[in-house]
Amino acid sequence: MEETPPQPQPQPAHASPPFPAVFTPPSAFSSRGSPSPGTGHGPSPAAAPAHFSTPPGPPVFSSPLRPAAVPFRATPASPQPVPFAARTAYSSSSSSAAVSLPTSSAPHYLNGVTTPHGHLPSAAPPPEESPYVLFSAHKVLKQKKLLNAPSLGFGALVSPGREVTPAPEAVERDPRRCLNCGAYVNLYCDVSISSGQWRCVICKKQNDSEEEFVVSSKHDLLQWPELASSAVNYVQSRNRRPGFVPVPDTRVSGPVFILIDECLDEAHLQHLQGSLHAFVDSLSPTARIGIISYGRTVSVYDFSEGAAVSADVLPGNKSPTHESLKTLIYGTGVYLSPIHASLPVAHTIFSSLRSYRLRVPEVSRDRCLGAAVEVALGIIQGPSMELSRGIIKRAGGNYRILVCAGGPSTFGPGSVPHSIQHPNYAYLEKTAMKWMERLGHEAQRHSTIVDILCAGTCPVRVPVLQPLAKCSGGVLLLHDDFGEAFGVNMQRASTRAAGSHGLFEIRCSDDMLVTQVIGPGEEASPDSHETFKHDTSFCIQMHSVEETQSFSVSMEAKGDIKNDFVYFQFAVRYSNMYQAEITRVITMRLQTVDGLSAYLASVQDDVASVIIGKRTVLSARTASDAIDMRLTIDERVKDIAHKFGTQVPKSKLYWFPKEMASLPECLFHLRRGPLLGSIIGHEDERSVLRNLFLNASFDLSLRMLAPRCIMHREGGTFEELPAYDLAMQSNAAVVLDHGTDIFIWLGAELAAQEGQSAAALAACRTLAEELSELRFPAPRILSFKEGSSQARYFVSRLIPAHKDPTYEQEARFTQLRTLTPEQRARLKSSFIHFDDYSFCEWMRSLKLVPPEPS
Repeated sequence: MEETPPQPQPQPAHASPPFPAVFTPPSAFSSRGSPSPGTGHGPSPAAAPAHFSTPPGPPVFSSPLRPAAVPFRATPASPQPVPFAARTAYSSSSSSAAVSLPTSSAPHYLNGVTTPHGHLPSAAPPPEESPYVLFSAHKVLKQKKLLNAPSLGFGALVSPGREVTPAPEAVERDPRRCLNCGAYVNLYCDVSISSGQWRCVICKKQNDSEEEFVVSSKHDLLQWPELASSAVNYVQSRNRRPGFVPVPDTRVSGPVFILIDECLDEAHLQHLQGSLHAFVDSLSPTARIGIISYGRTVSVYDFSEGAAVSADVLPGNKSPTHESLKTLIYGTGVYLSPIHASLPVAHTIFSSLRSYRLRVPEVSRDRCLGAAVEVALGIIQGPSMELSRGIIKRAGGNYRILVCAGGPSTFGPGSVPHSIQHPNYAYLEKTAMKWMERLGHEAQRHSTIVDILCAGTCPVRVPVLQPLAKCSGGVLLLHDDFGEAFGVNMQRASTRAAGSHGLFEIRCSDDMLVTQVIGPGEEASPDSHETFKHDTSFCIQMHSVEETQSFSVSMEAKGDIKNDFVYFQFAVRYSNMYQAEITRVITMRLQTVDGLSAYLASVQDDVASVIIGKRTVLSARTASDAIDMRLTIDERVKDIAHKFGTQVPKSKLYWFPKEMASLPECLFHLRRGPLLGSIIGHEDERSVLRNLFLNASFDLSLRMLAPRCIMHREGGTFEELPAYDLAMQSNAAVVLDHGTDIFIWLGAELAAQEGQSAAALAACRTLAEELSELRFPAPRILSFKEGSSQARYFVSRLIPAHKDPTYEQEARFTQLRTLTPEQRARLKSSFIHFDDYSFCEWMRSLKLVPPEPS
């Protein structure tokens, strides 16, 4: 899984991982009539199709700098949700209980009346901003033709499972919903204080509150959190005692089963053993673990034997039988045990593992990965496997299966032939993918997430393993080896908080239509959620609910907008790790504008770049698709300039809109980078990277799209610079953060000074750890010197701005002005000529004038 120098990519020899299905959401074009027969929403034939994408697993990125991370530790390495502080239900408007105003997302407007500033929190965000929702523009253009321009488009990035501080206020009662469309009551609803009736902002219908909202003044409505804040959590505990909200004794999300590949060579096994020892040492004493190894057979380790290593062995050539699982479940063995009781046994088991002894190539070794996951699921289900096949919910949070794989599944159910040259390989691969998909859904039904962490040099056949991780709500990751990064990812995977059985609903004003959603889920079946008479919501069944995820939601106007505001409501319902049922409702309002300049000034370049990037990467299923998508980016940038920019007088050139100055450069990075470019050598790596990007949070998505370049300065300070090759100055050290990789480059002049280079390298390493401390997956951190073979990873990600005229270099990379003439001459002579465009050359090739740097 090593990167290779940039080179043309051949067509992959096998199919790419499955991308999501396309389905049509409830129609927003049709009038709000009765639902169509056989559906929950009544889609109209006139509705535009919406595309919904379902690649796997979420990564996380935190931009604030924090103390350097320790690779293995007992404290959680990813942010964890805080138990909710419950709020008692309001029985009537005359309740005498003192009510504190929420401290997050307080509005400037309430039911059409301006709220006195004295009653607003000091840090109240603007109405168009939310920690959960990022719009591509803070205003909506009234003209349908320009708003719907496919080159730019309008949309939002939604992170419904994100945990923020302070959290939305928790309310322990059922939410009030519009009886017509199902929307939730919110701060923008017009409430009649005399009758208590409220008007839905989505369908404009009146609803009765059973006199709950009858108060003496508009300001008294602030006592209801849903009428005072743009985000609110409705909490329903499974324990029905009044005021009870479950709070755990541990921060661990649930029991963890570790599945270990038995077919590893000695060097890989030693690295894996070190990571496993460190991993169990980092777990909470109350965390429960199970250990299974797999090769031609499945070995389930028994913790009841004390210091002796004991395992029950099942055949790997077929799925475990009901009787064999029953024998395990009802026998005397202990297969899931808390760390405080079994830590020495776990260390003994890891130390007893032996390397593969037969002289068989790695790719040809028999691995019954599918059967091993089935056995783990059987033990997790326990006696419930004999019950009905409905959704099984149990105390203790989600289970998690961590698969440590060094090669493909080549034996038993869900396996493929050892060689892709097998005459029937394509059919057998497709059969294995479908089997793995079914197994992933079975795991998800039992609140079990399967994360597959691969390492080594053996191809793991990503298309086969991806459906198992995706459908269970997990993630598939590739590593160079089983060393430090692998161990960090094991820890962060096991401790990242996750909700289960999530349903994500999107509603918007009649003026707007949801056309595409990209993210970690799939179309919700009509019987999986409550439907209303005229419900046009866009519903998505989430595989898991994690703060590291985001959905890219693309929207269009159905016609020229007449109203002054458009409304958007996002709701997610799920079971959290504390076994409480949560309904999080986020309601946003954006102002509409007639003027194009006002709209362009409100465009958020980075958010728009990420949404465009996800739409583009979604279509890059193969290497040839990726080439086509690079050309699509060219056409997109040209179209944005032609529609929103201005033509240079007496010329065929167009000025790119200055309000979106950073957008084309972000898209140029996307065009050249690992998501669409050729700087990663193997299609498996590109496939995993694209799937991570399509599900990633905004912060990580932006870093994967456009790298962040930081130069180390004398005195231990750092300066952020554009990601141009002009940063490759021989007397400097540079950190390049590209999301899943962080590179540290030492100039030759600095590297020759032993003391200074060691200090600079240590400072850069600390910065890299700080930047990625809370990120999942943990990035690979590589350091190298100028001129080394590994430096190509770094160089290929930088824009070759050395090809530009001096005046453009200084305008876009102002740090050059601080260099002496001798330093600039040395810098200029250090570059090697190649044919790649610089950013300015690329823009001119499109007959566009590059925007002035912002």
